[in-house]
Amino acid sequence: MCGIAGIFHCGIPKPVDPARVTRMCDAMVHRGPDGEGVWTAPGVGLGHRRLSIIDLAGSPQPMASSDGRAMLVFNGEIYNFRELRRDLEASGAVFRTNGDSETILAAWRKWGPECLHRLHGMFAFAIYDLDRRELFLARDRLGVKPLFTAMMSDGSIAFASELKGLLAHPLLRREIDPLAVEDYLAWGYVPDHRSIIAGVEKLPAGHYRLLRHGASPAPAVRWWDASFAERRQEKPADLEAELLFRLREAVTSRMVSDVPLGAFLSGGVDSSSVVALMAEASAEPVRTCSIGFDEASLDETGYARQVAERFGTDHRERMVSSGDFDHLDTLAGMFDEPFADASALPTWRVCELARETVTVALSGDGADEAFAGYRRHRFHAGEERVRSLLPRALRGRAFGALGRAWPKLDWAPRPLRAKTTFQSLAGTGEEGYARALAVTAPELRAALYSDAFHRSLGGYHAERPLIDLMQAAPARSGLDRAQYVDLKFWLPGDILTKVDRTSMAVSLEAREPLLDHRLIEFAATLPEGLRIRRGQGKWLLKHAMERYLPREVLYRPKQGFVTPIAQWLRGPLASRARAIGRGGALARTGWFDEGRVAALAEQHIAGRADHSRLLWQLIMLDRSLTRLGVA
Repeated sequence: MCGIAGIFHCGIPKPVDPARVTRMCDAMVHRGPDGEGVWTAPGVGLGHRRLSIIDLAGSPQPMASSDGRAMLVFNGEIYNFRELRRDLEASGAVFRTNGDSETILAAWRKWGPECLHRLHGMFAFAIYDLDRRELFLARDRLGVKPLFTAMMSDGSIAFASELKGLLAHPLLRREIDPLAVEDYLAWGYVPDHRSIIAGVEKLPAGHYRLLRHGASPAPAVRWWDASFAERRQEKPADLEAELLFRLREAVTSRMVSDVPLGAFLSGGVDSSSVVALMAEASAEPVRTCSIGFDEASLDETGYARQVAERFGTDHRERMVSSGDFDHLDTLAGMFDEPFADASALPTWRVCELARETVTVALSGDGADEAFAGYRRHRFHAGEERVRSLLPRALRGRAFGALGRAWPKLDWAPRPLRAKTTFQSLAGTGEEGYARALAVTAPELRAALYSDAFHRSLGGYHAERPLIDLMQAAPARSGLDRAQYVDLKFWLPGDILTKVDRTSMAVSLEAREPLLDHRLIEFAATLPEGLRIRRGQGKWLLKHAMERYLPREVLYRPKQGFVTPIAQWLRGPLASRARAIGRGGALARTGWFDEGRVAALAEQHIAGRADHSRLLWQLIMLDRSLTRLGVA
């Protein structure tokens, strides 16, 4: 796991200052404290910060191919590099190291861009081919590893693993993109089709770019996609057997490491399943760690402890309290862009805990997206059945009126909180799912914005890109489309961004076995009844794991990595909530109606409404703007 950066001139191959590349890499030293390197040639410069995981003594980067005609900087892990290496050696390739980096170079020299289909792993890398005079930028299938790019005023394209790497480039203009603010208010993060800094782009998951000297910058090319267009026809028992095989394959392939390895254990189905299969494959006790909360109703350490005892793991725990939010600036600095998933704090803390004893940790991320594990998946499938029975015009009139009339009862029992459901049923499935995913509804966002900020949006609405993506999904049903958009939009923008930045902040490599692309492709072909059955999401996964895990772990209500932010904003963090609209970077932008923001804060503190997610969004936006120095 590492940090990479570089500069490439698409036009005239001007000299690249190695000191500039060094500064970009030094801004990401946390991603690679074990080594550094810079290489330059006319029109190109590549930089690298290394976190040593495989082939500790060898594999320095930037790395030259065995023939010296290609140079690589690489962030990630290729899990099948040994098998791939044997195939390449059989066709004449010569290797000087024992790591996966050189395997990528040999694969590129033999197959060009087609090499990507042979790589199993998580990665973002850049290869400069001296013969072809071109730069190849590539990102893994699901977007586990990030890659930011920007066109500079001197005609060069700069790239880096994190936005802070680009921010170290003196020619990058620090101008906020207002559309990214609208995206952020909708989703709680800036999705991959946008960046908070105007002109900065993120290479999409499963895409590559091929840039040549003397040519206009080429757009990104999609090389992989998930498809829900097919259905498996085998018996459930046979599909369950195949699922277990693929789970074991995914977990064991990610246990290869030359440094200490462990796992995150929340006590939920996903992380518990990973730990169970690690324990099955390991002769030594698996090292596990968990984070708990000082709010008893949200603390899951008891379940994690139960799983740890069942498999005899070397288990460690730590508690998170509201006092940890004294580190807001540190948290904002990890992400560069505003990021409002409040579970980032405990994720960072569990990464810190893991790093005390291991350098690599396996996580349970990805199963909810692949196997329909979120509550919103069950709701959406049910709503789609209602939509199929009633004409759009009738639904629009009936449910639209109910949605407008029904009060927003955040405090009430769940069956009485029907406003969002009625609003969702009034529109299309895509519109309804966009509303289900949104942190802040479009009506509330519109009420918050100032007139000047409304004009800067030019009629743009954050839901549109998600709806378009969902409508174009290779899918057969509404549930398929919901899962597809989760894999393509929510997963890289929120979940994987959170895990990458918080783990890399403490120089820890996080691996996601449940995002093995072969497992994802298999899950996408499962009949809906094996994903959701009798109100249970992830049905086949849970059924397959019954031989390993107790029923109280498998079938208890899903809680997720929930942070008690609502309670904290009414207690120890109430002063921060009140201060959002007064002074500070956010107030200076003029984007929001300060009176409206203040009223929302007081409603939340008094317990009349739950605005915790919105207030947390605004707090993190304020801290991010301060860190970026743009307001």
